[in-house]
Amino acid sequence: MTGPAELLRDFVNTYDVEGDADELASPADLSVWLRERGLTGDGDRASDEDLAVAAHLREGLRAALRRNHDGGPYDGPEGLEAALAGLPVRVTLSGGAPTLEPVASGVAGGLARLAAQIPAAHADGTWSRLKVCAESTCQWAFIDSSKNRSRSWCSMRVCGNRTKTRAYRARRQADGTARPS
Repeated sequence: MTGPAELLRDFVNTYDVEGDADELASPADLSVWLRERGLTGDGDRASDEDLAVAAHLREGLRAALRRNHDGGPYDGPEGLEAALAGLPVRVTLSGGAPTLEPVASGVAGGLARLAAQIPAAHADGTWSRLKVCAESTCQWAFIDSSKNRSRSWCSMRVCGNRTKTRAYRARRQADGTARPS
């Protein structure tokens, strides 16, 4: 089983910003995604409303993960807060440890189980390492495994290189040293 950070990362990455490709394009896609990760049962079917909640949760998480780059205080994005408010959970003491359990069943329960991974990732120390690529055209979620937690891009070879090349060109242009086209 994957850990909470991996599950959250995979959920955020169901939408590829750069390619404008949505893995959760329909309620059926959402049902399959949740079922494959053990968040819902075989007979659970998503509705259009469930899909809308999932999209708000996903994009709210993406916005929250952008803030993990600077380590500053966190004020939840409105979209994430609204999505979380619609996913009722309760605190239980399963096995002596406090955990969040969904109050609802079906797809709403599966989305609540997914949302419960946020405090679980915080508790195991992986939340602050969960980030989205600083490249505005990418926004791919990743887990920062660097020693000092300073990674900014999903890939230094692709997104890091793009960003640094643009900055270099902008500096050269500002200095007047850019080659004429």
